[in-house]
Parts: sequence; C-alpha cells; structure tokens
Amino acid sequence: MRADDGQEALSSDQAVRAMLLQMPRVVGRLKRTPLPERLRSLSLAPRHLSLLAYLLFDGPLRVGELAERLEVAPTTVSLMVSDLSRQGVLDRRADPADRRRTIVTITEDAETRTAIERWLANGAVAWRKAFEPLSPAERALFVRTMLTYEAEAQRADGPAGGPADDG
Repeated sequence: MRADDGQEALSSDQAVRAMLLQMPRVVGRLKRTPLPERLRSLSLAPRHLSLLAYLLFDGPLRVGELAERLEVAPTTVSLMVSDLSRQGVLDRRADPADRRRTIVTITEDAETRTAIERWLANGAVAWRKAFEPLSPAERALFVRTMLTYEAEAQRADGPAGGPADDG
C-alpha cells in the first residue's frame, strides 16, 4: 500500500515502510536545494540553515540561546558565528544588559538578507503546503513525531556514531 493512495489509515508497519521509502528522497531533495548566488561561496552546512532560520524567524538571539536551540555547545555556536560574521552573513554585538554576552543578528546587508530569506523560503513554502490541510493538533503531532524519530535515531546510533550497545 502507498501512503498517498487515498486510504486514511496505515498500520504501524505500513507507516514505517512509507517513511523508510520517503525519507531518502526528502533528504536528497534537501541536499539539491540550490543556494542563492550570494551564499554559494560560503560553504554553508545544514547546521547553518538551522542557525539562520532561528535568527530570521525569532530575531536577534544570544549565543547561549542559539546553542540551546541548536542543541550544541556554546563554543560550537561561537565558532559558527565567528565564521559567518567574517563572511558578512551575521553581525555580533555586546548585550547591553550584560556586556559579557554576545547578541547575534543576520546582517543588515540587503543582498545577503534577501539571499538568506530566499534560501529558507523554498522549505517554508513546501511546509506550509504540507501543513495546510492538517488541524493544529495534527501539525503538533507531526512535529512531535519527527522530534521523537530524530531522538530515537540518534539514540540507536550510540554515543560514538556507531550502533548502540544494548548488552
């Protein structure tokens, strides 16, 4: 049975099969998403997409907040921010409330900001279309399901990136 054949219900095994067949196509499609010209020389990785999405959607954030949201160490975010700042993608400034903290924003440069918005827009349009027919509860369930999948896949990989030792 195909997930798109109009049938409403899937058994757990049918859903697993459908997702195992679909996910490689989704990942492949994401990898083929073209970068706007302004961003092509920057060697951006998927983690940069997440960082830029947080800044675009949520506005300026402290390095610690970005690290928490990205689920990485603050030093990792600091390195990413330093790299993207040198390349003119991000701006950093001291937090006026606590000068020991750094606030990060997307650059004010219109060309760069537009390029970032265009890069993120393709995914946003596709997600809006996919979520449109769903109820708010169904959307929340889908997001929770994806988060659970990610956590379980990471757990199964084990701490060193290899299979988990169950024994």
